[in-house]
Amino acid sequence: MLGTAEKAWAAGFNALRLNQRNCGGTEKLTPTLYHSGLSGDIRAVLLELIERDRLPEIFAAGFSMGGNLALKMAGEYGETAPPELRGVVAVAPAFDLSACADSLSETQNFIYQRHFVRGLKRRMRLKARLFPGKFPLDGLDAVRTVREFDEAMTAPFSGFTSAEDYYARSSARRLISGIRRPTLILASQDDPFVPFAPFLDPAIQANQNITLMTTAHGGHCAFIAQERGEGRFWVEAQIIEFCRSLSHIQEATGADRGA
Repeated sequence: MLGTAEKAWAAGFNALRLNQRNCGGTEKLTPTLYHSGLSGDIRAVLLELIERDRLPEIFAAGFSMGGNLALKMAGEYGETAPPELRGVVAVAPAFDLSACADSLSETQNFIYQRHFVRGLKRRMRLKARLFPGKFPLDGLDAVRTVREFDEAMTAPFSGFTSAEDYYARSSARRLISGIRRPTLILASQDDPFVPFAPFLDPAIQANQNITLMTTAHGGHCAFIAQERGEGRFWVEAQIIEFCRSLSHIQEATGADRGA
């Protein structure tokens, strides 16, 4: 994220990083949990940048969970997307949450699963301490997988009936056909826990607003090129080039920081 922001600034753009709820030391600011369906948070920031800061053009770029949220926002907007939203980029988006949860449970991914579950439990315990009585932690100790965590914690505390209901309602995949802004999706065929098969969804191919760029290798949000120097971090360059190609300000002045 820092590398992308640095390259965006060098290319003449402003750069704003959005922390998800409860991330970046913000746990005490809201009694709600973060999850992969909160595209409304991105919309709120987008509209504030338009209405208060009067930015004439904005690009939304998200990685993994953030990629799902960016795609979900664009799909929900459809034809009603504000004209200031020029384009969307999703890098390794977890846009089919159920498929991602299944992939994490595969034997070869046990290290990733354990890492995610430990982090989720730690955040959940902190949240419970900050808001006593609001988040009973019954059953948390027994959780071993991300799906089990979402069944025991995310779903009941976020208005879903089950983990599968959460996945179905929060996955951007069901909204892909509704995207009406230029969108770049970057995906790797060897991503360990964002399976490649969902990217072959005919809805992606049929949507002329979406460009799908895939690589044989890249892991999860890595995409490290063989060359050294500026070209080393390939995905960052793709993001900036995509945004630059759509930027009216860049075309007009080549330097103004309007987005």
